[in-house]
Amino acid sequence: MYIKQSACISPQRTFDNGFLEGDVASYKGIRYQAIEPEYNGLIPAGLLRRMGKAIRMGVGAGLPLIKETPVDGIILGTANGGLEDCLKFLNQIVDYNEGTLTPTNFVQSTPNAVAGNLALMSKITGYNTTHVHNGLAFEAALLDAWMLLQEGRAERLLVGTVEEISDYNHNIDSLGGSFKKGDFTSEELFTSNTPGSVNGEGAVMFVMEESKSAESIARIVDVDQTSYLPESGLHDRVQSFLAKNGLTPEDIDTLFLGISGDSRTDYLYTGMREKLFSGSNCYSYKNLVGDYPTTSAFATWLGVQMLAGKKLPDQCKYAFSEEKEPRNILIYNHFKGLQHGLILLGAG
Repeated sequence: MYIKQSACISPQRTFDNGFLEGDVASYKGIRYQAIEPEYNGLIPAGLLRRMGKAIRMGVGAGLPLIKETPVDGIILGTANGGLEDCLKFLNQIVDYNEGTLTPTNFVQSTPNAVAGNLALMSKITGYNTTHVHNGLAFEAALLDAWMLLQEGRAERLLVGTVEEISDYNHNIDSLGGSFKKGDFTSEELFTSNTPGSVNGEGAVMFVMEESKSAESIARIVDVDQTSYLPESGLHDRVQSFLAKNGLTPEDIDTLFLGISGDSRTDYLYTGMREKLFSGSNCYSYKNLVGDYPTTSAFATWLGVQMLAGKKLPDQCKYAFSEEKEPRNILIYNHFKGLQHGLILLGAG
């Protein structure tokens, strides 16, 4: 499965490539808010005023790709997309005593509202689905797209993710110990050695097709997902995943790890790197955009940029030995130490 185009809205200036040119934002606290582009000229003002943040970001990242390259279907992954509008609608039920309610929040309150809006605005009547599987939503979307392309039911698909920071979910997760306490910056995230991480949001979109073309910039070689594995079982799973694709750990020149600064679960990342990939250049990304269920999509976007010949800022480098031309890129991310996703990228 080949990637033809990509777009990203994140807490960094990724939409206009300022991030890749060295403009890296630094954050203080536990909320990394997305830097949104100017939507004027892309989304009609009347629609834009009524859009929630998740829909704005999803449409803003996906619609330019669709306009440039028509697709046959849309497959998205999310864990909490649209939740903020859902809560607004539920609160209206109470406030207005189940009377006359504003329909906008209801229409935008479901996770599939982003894919639906993209389809309506671009008049795409083909396959349209949204996977809501917490930390494996993006991996599930990739597998769905892969099968659809192999079955010949589509030639080109828009595949991506969208997440927003919902105040309600943020408070619940804070009470559950998901986020750090105290004053610290994004530069200190990995050295704090304390429980919890930081919250992030964003939207990442890709145009994918089954066959290689002159415009292909990267390839999704394989995807794997699993849950509830001990550390030793995880290492065996990774080696089996690579062997399935004719590779060994030594063949992985570039490694993206979802290290989040959480002292309770980061050992899964550092242990894997030390045991299997000590010779690979290792990159991080949650110090740049925060930790949210579908951050592996942002890591995939970073890997695609590398395969397209672009260099990543030094803030991405976690354990770097020497400059290497990326050929085999492995992305490993877990969600709260329970759900584990693997994505293997190769040159287009």
